[in-house]
Amino acid sequence: MVKRECNSATGASTHAEHGERVAAMFGRIAGWYDFLNHALSGCQDIYWRYRLAKAARPKPGETVLDLAAGTMDVSVELLRQYPECRVAALDFALPMLETGRDRKLKNGREEKIYPVQADGRNLPLPDECMGAATIAFGIRNILPREDAYKEFYRVLKPGARLCILEFGTGSKRVWKGLYNFYLDTLLPFIGDRISGDPGAYRYLAETIKTFPDERALAQEMVDAGFERVYHVPMMSGIVYLHVGEKPHAFDQD
Repeated sequence: MVKRECNSATGASTHAEHGERVAAMFGRIAGWYDFLNHALSGCQDIYWRYRLAKAARPKPGETVLDLAAGTMDVSVELLRQYPECRVAALDFALPMLETGRDRKLKNGREEKIYPVQADGRNLPLPDECMGAATIAFGIRNILPREDAYKEFYRVLKPGARLCILEFGTGSKRVWKGLYNFYLDTLLPFIGDRISGDPGAYRYLAETIKTFPDERALAQEMVDAGFERVYHVPMMSGIVYLHVGEKPHAFDQD
């Protein structure tokens, strides 16, 4: 077996070590995560998650996988839009799930959202059990991404959608300079002042800048077997919504 290189912004030498370092990092900022998401995006993250959930389109009664669920903002939005569904909220960082559980799983939500600590490369789920899958700003953190795509493909029912919300590079020239200044300077500064962990936000900036662009990510989804793949830019390409479908059985013949 050929050993796959681990190109981790955390400095980890193996993919397993990378996952552990990322989980520990998010665990340290769990208490500030929601506040910083809203503050650093000007509350645009609420709309982005709305668009992500809207694209999922599960059937009534199905279960939706929300991978890299974090504090479960997407899980809550999925349940709001699809009240007849259930949500499996999986994340490698247990403190993130615990923070979300304590703050958000109330008023009946706890009966339909199930937080579980899990590695996105090896999901504790049976084959073809999910009616849709979402991942918001999390696919960057899983190495190698091919393993995550394989797991998404395995657990999704035929015809079900994979919906990915991820940062882009900014498609307009005027945005690029401002965006890079924001990533390199403002993001670590604000993250440090509020969360006390500048390393977490330097990691965020580095992974955004080195992440594949929207066309390359779409090709990764196609290579993983998904079809009808498309992407939608938001905020001039600062954020992209990527959508693909697992083929029906008859489409694979």
